[in-house]
Amino acid sequence: MTQLHTPKASRNQETGRLSFIPPVSPPGVRFHGRGGRGVTTSHPTPCTFSIVPAPKKTARRSRLVASAVLSSMSSLVLTAGPAFAAPSPTTSPSATPPAKMSAVGGARLGQPGTQVNLASGVPVLPKGLTARSWIVSDAESGEVLAAHNAHWRLPPASTLKMLFADTVLPKFQKTEKHKVTPADLAGIGAGSSMVGIKEKESYTVHDLWLGVFLRSGNDAVHVLSAMNGGVGSTVKEMNEHAEELQALDTHVISPDGYDAPGQVSSAYDLTLFARSGLQKKDFREYCSTVSAKFPGETRKKKGKSVRGSFEIQNTNRLLTGDSDISVYQGIAGVKNGNTTNAGATFTGVAERSGKVLLVTVMNPEQGEHNEVYKETAKLFDWGFKAAGKVQPVGQLVPPKSAAQSSAQPGAKPSGEAGGGAGNSEKPVASASAEGGSGGMGIALAITGGLLVLLAAGAFLVNRRWPLPDLVRRRR
Repeated sequence: MTQLHTPKASRNQETGRLSFIPPVSPPGVRFHGRGGRGVTTSHPTPCTFSIVPAPKKTARRSRLVASAVLSSMSSLVLTAGPAFAAPSPTTSPSATPPAKMSAVGGARLGQPGTQVNLASGVPVLPKGLTARSWIVSDAESGEVLAAHNAHWRLPPASTLKMLFADTVLPKFQKTEKHKVTPADLAGIGAGSSMVGIKEKESYTVHDLWLGVFLRSGNDAVHVLSAMNGGVGSTVKEMNEHAEELQALDTHVISPDGYDAPGQVSSAYDLTLFARSGLQKKDFREYCSTVSAKFPGETRKKKGKSVRGSFEIQNTNRLLTGDSDISVYQGIAGVKNGNTTNAGATFTGVAERSGKVLLVTVMNPEQGEHNEVYKETAKLFDWGFKAAGKVQPVGQLVPPKSAAQSSAQPGAKPSGEAGGGAGNSEKPVASASAEGGSGGMGIALAITGGLLVLLAAGAFLVNRRWPLPDLVRRRR
């Protein structure tokens, strides 16, 4: 049995979920505690998170939210269009940040250089940041607290595996087994990180995902891609899913993030992938696992076939620590990467005092050991101090289907049954522009938009998205 070893959980409940990602994990998912002892958690329905009761003074807070929404309704309707406009840049990464980049999430995020609103009481940004691109955001509200070249299209390295996992993970039960063939391991790039998968051996899907997240195993990615219809089919689905998430800076060539001409993403998009993936229980389990036992090769011993195992450890140094860096307080994942073209890349999620932040850092110019983690830690420190004080410079957008369904008059609030993927309605901006030749269509569109914004405001008041017990870390 595969053993998972995670730091002791500080809480024993899940208390909310983001509104726009539908549940994916089946009920009764089995988690393993320290030393491999299994703990089964069951849910009456296959829901990724449970719902939090409304806090006290909800009515008063709801009125405040409604007031704020009403006062800004006109400006939101007018500005919704540009924020969702699809860019059409080249897929070749540039040597310097372009003068104009994607405006998804807000116009300031499309500007080169550092974007932050430093005002009285807001801590200054940390010194010594050398990354070509980075972003600090609130995982719950989606507010971007600060960014630097957020939409600069750069090689992503293995952080692209977050998109791979978010795309493929829901398709297979973790107990499903697969016997590896030579064709499954064909086409893996030279020098790839590997977990050590052997031909003619059988692995569970659970084993394979541990190989993807802990060892960043390109061999595990290729086996899962083979199970998913092949690398070509998987790449196609990843590009489609990136578009659905409005991660429009991303162009996938190889599902494992291996350097390939034209393969790019951005700090903004990688953050979207992490935020989407973290809605899935299994994703959270894998990205937060510190070490595990991985199946070895079957050998003959005294006339019997014996299959041993070996330990693998997560290469996320904020999660495991290293000689020159400590485990980051509150860290809970997500994924790191490093290739010749991309340099070091990393997206992390951490929680302190009920605040959950996402930080993505791409390609620090400083060549010190573990520099990408050191700069990430600095940005986390700043973000936790600045949260609640700094005015955001942008927003992490919801997936297309959520934005489109939200635009319809009478649409259900995001996260309720009936919302989510599969809708083909037009977004708020389009509905406002195409609501008919008369005033009735425009009025209906604005009314629908107002209802959605009010529902979203009530959601933020009544629910939260703290990380569940499995991914909570040392305090």
